Amino acid sequence: MKVWVSGLAAAVLLGGALAMGVAAQDDGKLAPGLRVGGVEVGGLTREAALSALAAHVPTPPRVTVTAGGRSWTVGADALGWQVDPRASVDAALRASATRTLMERMEGMLGQAAVPEVPFVTRVDLNTTLAGLKALTGDVNSQPKNAAILFDKNARRYVVTPDAPGRRLDMAAAANTYAASPNLTTLTIPVTEWKAQYTAQALQAQADLGNRLMRPLTVGLQGTGRAGSLTPLQVADLYWVRETGIVPDEKTIARAFARLTDAVDRPAQNARYAVEGGKLVKVKEQAGRVADRQAALAAFRKAVLDPAARTVTLPSRVSHPTLTAAKLPDPAQMELIATGTSTYYGSSRERRINVANAAAKISGVVVPAGENFSFLQALGSITPDNGFVGGLIISGGRTVDGLGGGVCQVSTTTFRALYQAGLPVVERNQHSYRVKYYEPQVGFEAAVYDPGVDLKMKNDTGAPIFIRTVNNDAKSRLEVQVWGVKLSRTVTVSPATILSRTAHPPAQYVFNPNLPAGAMRQVDWAQDGYNLYITRTIKDAQGTRTDKVSTVYKPWQAVYETGPRG
Repeated sequence: MKVWVSGLAAAVLLGGALAMGVAAQDDGKLAPGLRVGGVEVGGLTREAALSALAAHVPTPPRVTVTAGGRSWTVGADALGWQVDPRASVDAALRASATRTLMERMEGMLGQAAVPEVPFVTRVDLNTTLAGLKALTGDVNSQPKNAAILFDKNARRYVVTPDAPGRRLDMAAAANTYAASPNLTTLTIPVTEWKAQYTAQALQAQADLGNRLMRPLTVGLQGTGRAGSLTPLQVADLYWVRETGIVPDEKTIARAFARLTDAVDRPAQNARYAVEGGKLVKVKEQAGRVADRQAALAAFRKAVLDPAARTVTLPSRVSHPTLTAAKLPDPAQMELIATGTSTYYGSSRERRINVANAAAKISGVVVPAGENFSFLQALGSITPDNGFVGGLIISGGRTVDGLGGGVCQVSTTTFRALYQAGLPVVERNQHSYRVKYYEPQVGFEAAVYDPGVDLKMKNDTGAPIFIRTVNNDAKSRLEVQVWGVKLSRTVTVSPATILSRTAHPPAQYVFNPNLPAGAMRQVDWAQDGYNLYITRTIKDAQGTRTDKVSTVYKPWQAVYETGPRG
């Protein structure tokens, strides 16, 4: 049977439904059929809905973070992502309140689609920042400056690469994530900035440093004398810095001093010589030396000019300080003191150097009140000055070097001047006890060109001159001090040994250049000593005593061995 619903009945039905819907809202329950993130909460009270949602909190999604070409995938909770159940229920309540009357009726009759409210999520910014920093801490970096280095193998300056710095904008990324918590990909903005010194900028400095590293010849104006520097010696005179080429003023000054010692032709004071068994005067000679201030400026300028291959130092005339007219009559000169030494067993090269050095200083006159300098009297220890290779003490070893045997002459000269009572201005010892200076242990003086000199002051009140007598056949050298005889007596004591240290065991060094199975001794063992000698001087000033101390290192024998036979 057909049932007709009148308009009045429909109105009543609609009114009843409306009344039912309003009642559902007014009693604090969620609208029927409502879901939050897939969880059925329709018809539940707020507290019941909260309990239902708390039991079904979704698993945090995975978020991929990218920065500076790298990526990390982590759970969203590590970045401060959270589900907010209360906010989710509040969203559901608001959805319930905004439904139309017809939607409510359809919901009650089961005729409407099930409403779905997503979970409300939020982000804790502090946790987000901490999480991002933990992930990307090694991506942040300061710029790396390029650097200029000297490649010892290639013997040239090279530039190491620079790298830009990277700064991650964590705050911007965190704010982006907070605004859209459901993001599954989060990119952190990266800002790059250049290094202060880039390889491109420094290459010009390195190129200039390499161009400056060239041989440099140094001559002296008005003479044919010249010295030279190798490319590596020139390179030692400046630094190649990021800011430019910086001259090494101290090293330049030392190199300049060595070069001027080589090219200067100092004036020759008047001196004595022995002719026909008699002393005769030798006239003084003017010389020419570098004009120090102007020459140093010219040398410094040339060092820093890559186009300069030669430089001529300005010079000035060097005038002698002692003329023949001021020399005492040779007949007035008497023998004041004598020093002797022997050099048995010396090589041919060593004998050549002993003879050459003895001849160089023989006849040198030291004016009253001035200092005798052995190196100045000798001149440079160079092949041009007649010296050859021989064994010398250098770097803790006895090695082949130029001028071996010169110390035989400096030691003998020291003995003569010390015996004459002259004050010691500079005296240096050898590293270890040397057999050639026995048996007068500690009574010796080492010299080395440049910088290690023997200097004694002429306090006799009149000029003195040095005379040498070298007997190669008997391996005996004698140095005599002549002058106006003084009322002075000098007594030199034998060495007083304070302590003695035994020498170390022998050392064996492989030498591939020796024949197979061969062995050669190149150093001889010597015990170490701590000792001193004293000198007592009696003259018009009274009696005084001074002391010369020496500390010899213990020295090991060294043998070179060839390949196994």
